[in-house]
Amino acid sequence: MTDKPIPLTGKALLQKVKELSHKPRRETAKDCGYYSLTKDGQVRVNLTEFYDAVLGAKGVPLEPGTAKDGRGREPTYRVSVHKNGQIVIGSTYTQEMGLKPGDEFEIKLGYKHIHLKQIGDDGEVVEEEAA
Repeated sequence: MTDKPIPLTGKALLQKVKELSHKPRRETAKDCGYYSLTKDGQVRVNLTEFYDAVLGAKGVPLEPGTAKDGRGREPTYRVSVHKNGQIVIGSTYTQEMGLKPGDEFEIKLGYKHIHLKQIGDDGEVVEEEAA
């Protein structure tokens, strides 16, 4: 164990939490890097920081004003159809989800909705984790 663990965030954190779902919360948090060592070498698990990171990775903003787009505006989680028929999802949202250029999605059209399902590295749709 190192003195300064690098905690997992974003999609990597959610994947690790899913893999460790059989373990107790404290062990999961520790295995995801949310711990520190006391002066006498004792492990101190940072559950609050871990929970905040999990919620953040799931797109739940915890502190007002932290999810701004760099121009001082907060995301509204609403979009409109442009004149050319396109719908643009801004970088604020894709960054919040930890998406990178080249990430692919499957589009499912409903009567009054559109579902985007992320395609994993294996070419399969990434199944949503139960909340």
